[in-house]
Amino acid sequence: MSNRKKLVLIGNGMAGVRAVEHLLKLAPDAYDITIFGAEPHPNYNRIMLSSVLVGGADMKEIVINDWDWYKDNGIRLYTGHTVTKIDIEGKRVRSDRGAEASYDKLIIATGSNPFMLPLPGADKEGVIAFRDMKDCETMIETAKTYKKAAVIGGGLLGLEAARGLLHLGMDVTVVHKHPYLMERQLDAPAAAMLQTELEAQGMKFLLSKNTAAITGKKRVKGLTFSDGSQLETDLVVMAVGIRPNVSLAKAHGIDINLGIVVNDYMETNIPDIYAVGECVEHRGVAYGLVAPLYEQGDVLAKRLAGIETKGYEGSVTSTKLKVSGVNVFSAGQFRDVPGTRALRIQDEVEGIYKKIVIQDGKLIGAVLFGDTADGASLFSMIRKGENIAGKEKEILLGFAPGGAEQSPDARIEAMPDDEIVCGCNGVSKAAIVDAIKTKGCVTASAVKACTKASASCGGCKGLVEGLVRVYAGDAAGEAVKEGICGCTPLSRDEIVAEIKRMGLKSIREVMNVLEWREPEGCSKCRPSLNYYLGMLWPTEYKDEKESRFTNERYHANIQKDGTYSVVPRIYGGVTSPGELKRIATVAEKYNVPLVKITGGQRIDLLGVKKEDLPSMWEDLDMPSGHAYGKTLRTVKTCVGSTFCRFGTQDSMAMGIKLEKAFERLNTPAKVKLAVSGCPRNCAEATIKDFGVVAIDGGWELHVGGNGGVHVRATDLLCVVKTEEEVLEWSSAFLQYYRENAQWNERTSTWIERVGLDSVKKALEKREDRLALVERINTTLSQMKDPWKEIINNEELRKNFEPIRDAQPIG
Repeated sequence: MSNRKKLVLIGNGMAGVRAVEHLLKLAPDAYDITIFGAEPHPNYNRIMLSSVLVGGADMKEIVINDWDWYKDNGIRLYTGHTVTKIDIEGKRVRSDRGAEASYDKLIIATGSNPFMLPLPGADKEGVIAFRDMKDCETMIETAKTYKKAAVIGGGLLGLEAARGLLHLGMDVTVVHKHPYLMERQLDAPAAAMLQTELEAQGMKFLLSKNTAAITGKKRVKGLTFSDGSQLETDLVVMAVGIRPNVSLAKAHGIDINLGIVVNDYMETNIPDIYAVGECVEHRGVAYGLVAPLYEQGDVLAKRLAGIETKGYEGSVTSTKLKVSGVNVFSAGQFRDVPGTRALRIQDEVEGIYKKIVIQDGKLIGAVLFGDTADGASLFSMIRKGENIAGKEKEILLGFAPGGAEQSPDARIEAMPDDEIVCGCNGVSKAAIVDAIKTKGCVTASAVKACTKASASCGGCKGLVEGLVRVYAGDAAGEAVKEGICGCTPLSRDEIVAEIKRMGLKSIREVMNVLEWREPEGCSKCRPSLNYYLGMLWPTEYKDEKESRFTNERYHANIQKDGTYSVVPRIYGGVTSPGELKRIATVAEKYNVPLVKITGGQRIDLLGVKKEDLPSMWEDLDMPSGHAYGKTLRTVKTCVGSTFCRFGTQDSMAMGIKLEKAFERLNTPAKVKLAVSGCPRNCAEATIKDFGVVAIDGGWELHVGGNGGVHVRATDLLCVVKTEEEVLEWSSAFLQYYRENAQWNERTSTWIERVGLDSVKKALEKREDRLALVERINTTLSQMKDPWKEIINNEELRKNFEPIRDAQPIG
């Protein structure tokens, strides 16, 4: 019986699922998790709905966690279910469709509802909010038939809806009760500049207007205002704010005010019931921005994981967004109030406005319009409460008065390493620079996939692009060299991320969806895609033989004269008289010109004709030695304690266990192992991809060696005591390498690229190692000796011809 506790999350939105994501990292085995979501979709980025409207993304692209994520993490998901009943005594919840789940801990993350003005006619067809995917779909469909749209609300959400409707070809008027736009984020001068920009795009505005009624019969026909004026329209989008969705909590005795009242650990007044996100009120404040909600979720996750943490103390908020193509940033208290001083510059020619607000020598607020490059550094100063006395003009201008103006790149370089670039996901400059320099993330998309910077609201995308430009240098924007080619600009990380996110299951599908320049690909990208798909979907993907090199297709090394060499598997270099006789008989039968003992303690039969390969493997009746592909080649051993007077452990038995464990395992590049029975290292374990060296009472595990052209000695990974630990660590290491290395990247270059410390950190927790072991075992369970298929399938034998001209592979 599982000793896991039961966790139920009501709400499948960004805040609640973020808490679950963090919890799974902190305590992956602590809870059995059930999630109820009212919408029929997996978790998606609500902030990116406006990008869907303007054509910058489709519905699939804004999904944060796809269906497979829930399955992979063992989460029971009910979509299209609204929870209507909480049995607090019995600790159970029930949905409107009859689904039930019991809980030990319950999270309420019901989010918020759009506020719909209680106007006469608000129930007519064509009156909607802008809150979810369904609203987006309604706008897109309406634009196909109707031409006039009115958006009530000139805040951020209303302007994004209006921009989307303009893109859809509609005539759009924004109605706003305030005298200027985005009054919560901008002051009057910045708002006026924004209005000018948006009017140039075709948007119309009615400011200081109060809507009195919505006219029409069944469907909306127009708006009537309190001053008696009217506006014809076919669609009304209300974007006048949100209200915390507290109805479920209120019905079950949970304390509410503006929202569900929580303490600093997101606990409600009912034991074991927590709340997080837009439905919450904390210290009298309800937040509607992503960054504070993610901060709440991280605190809640630590609480549920039993990790001591400082409570949530509230957030200083900032907004950095591209509003209809215009960069806008605001943070803190940016309005002029008694006791504050403000400095501002305004350039209407260049379309730039900057303002900072100071109180008691500290920066407390800022507004930027047009040029938001300094937003992150300003926000950092506001959060830290830095004293800026005497530096006000330098901070506003970006350079000291009288000095030369810093370039954008120079300002980026001058940013402190701990400065937060992506407030939504808490990603610092240092984390992004590390991803660029050590993980090969040389495009903004790759940085997003690796760090999540710009993955939520997208407001920091410009700064992320700047960091890539500065720290990737000449490589910025270029695809990484290993594993991809001229058929696509995408890097390895981008390709793998997109395959996972969109559930792509075939090479053809990847090339179509990711818009390959060459529809058939080439000899570089096809093998890499074949590997990535097999690595990601070991139980579903069918290996595409035609995308493998000649050597791997035929399990024989093509020689310069067009013949092949065949190497059967000899585990650990240990054979028997029967095996030797069989090999000798086959060599005579097929007139093999040369029989050679290899450096990997096996026997190589050279000079074999291609047409003889299927029959030869049938006669050998031995596993392929895989001496030809990107897979486990050999496990070299010495005789160890079985015969050697210096041996401290049974290296032969250990080598055979490793070889039998990992034979047929596909890897990014060829992999060689070795086991030495003592530190004299006769098996040369310290120049192998994974080397095991016996010592008194245990084993040293070495990684990242290479005995090729560029010799590299291994790094010591760890020391273990038992054979079971050797198998556990070797499995975890190989799977981590499989999942993170670029295609055709040996462990030696991979270790140098990512650093030994990062590998050690990834493997230090046993639960993480066991998860890797489980994934490699899943892959290994699907592996079969390919010659068994050919031998037992007459059709395959009959058609045993190369799909492309066989060429020696260099």
